[in-house]
Amino acid sequence: MKKLFVFDLDGTLARSKSSLTDEMAELLHDLLLVMNVAVMSGGSWDQFEKQLLSRLPSDVRFENLSLLPTCGTAFYRYEGRWIKVYSEDFSQEERERIIAALQRALQESGITVHKVWGEQIEDRGSQITLSLLGQEAPLSEKEDWDKDFSKRRKITEILEPLIPTLSVNMGGTTSIDVTKPGINKAYGIKKLQEQLGYSLKEMLFAGDAIFVGGNDYPVQDVGVDSILVRDPDETARVIQTVIACLGDDTTQITSPGRAT
Repeated sequence: MKKLFVFDLDGTLARSKSSLTDEMAELLHDLLLVMNVAVMSGGSWDQFEKQLLSRLPSDVRFENLSLLPTCGTAFYRYEGRWIKVYSEDFSQEERERIIAALQRALQESGITVHKVWGEQIEDRGSQITLSLLGQEAPLSEKEDWDKDFSKRRKITEILEPLIPTLSVNMGGTTSIDVTKPGINKAYGIKKLQEQLGYSLKEMLFAGDAIFVGGNDYPVQDVGVDSILVRDPDETARVIQTVIACLGDDTTQITSPGRAT
């Protein structure tokens, strides 16, 4: 039986850099009554607060919710307030090397970005992200820019040899994420195992980038049953199905155990 439902955020629970809809917020509220939930995304903690937490009803069972920003390189759980359990941050030297490599890969790729909204490179502490159209780009512009991932694949092919000891993955609609070696969403899954005590067979994952090179793929690769969704509308239907299958008996759900 599945006991933990793990979700990607951008493109899965919400559109890129956008907040949850009212419908999704209510669905997560109801899902948390019948099973434990984790959200793992390439976004920063600030994005989690803005896109996710600020939209959830005040009576949601936060104790049944685990949050893993920056592809699982940070972990938060609720103990009357949100507590940061760990964060795998880069050193200053690593940050400078990664930023230089991102700039060089973009330049050598020959890919032209005609307009940029906000900063292209964001230092998220445990992850550095290149957002090709900028951090503040409108969703309408981002969704049409690299639908087949070909532009970002070209950049990552140049980038990976420049920083061979680091992990490079495509995330969101226009982003490339760089994390420490071996630290990706599979790492986040292992941390969920350690923190909550669940086996891989007890987990279910939903994401929009479950393909080779996508930042959701490591979850499937490590052995978690995964559902590829096209967008939040499809995710909503998946959640509705799970809630219907589990029924309305909310007395069986308990807060996850904590590994010691």
